[in-house]
Amino acid sequence: VQLQASGGGLVQAGGSLRLSCTASGFTFSSYNMGWFRQAPGKEREFVAAIRWSGETIYADSAKGRFTISGDNAKNTVYLQMNSLRPEDTAVYYCAATRRVVITTAPYEYWGQGTLVTVSS
Repeated sequence: VQLQASGGGLVQAGGSLRLSCTASGFTFSSYNMGWFRQAPGKEREFVAAIRWSGETIYADSAKGRFTISGDNAKNTVYLQMNSLRPEDTAVYYCAATRRVVITTAPYEYWGQGTLVTVSS
């Protein structure tokens, strides 16, 4: 099982980034996929998730700015992040779960994380 996250980088406040997470080793279309983030010195927090049915859920901090989507043909989940703020700076992790509750850990599988840095 592998989740490979990519797309992080350095961006100015107000800018955009799109994160990608490609999965292998499990039936992607049967899993709910989530994005979490962890800023320096802080606990990991939920950002967004998409159920296998297509239903999406967002943290309040992400609503209106971030969009999660999935492509079953590519076994990939995306996180489009717009209007980025310095407080969005964190390592972003993708994860997969078959649990019903998807706004909190634990998830069964985790990617390695990709760093997003937003400068002011």
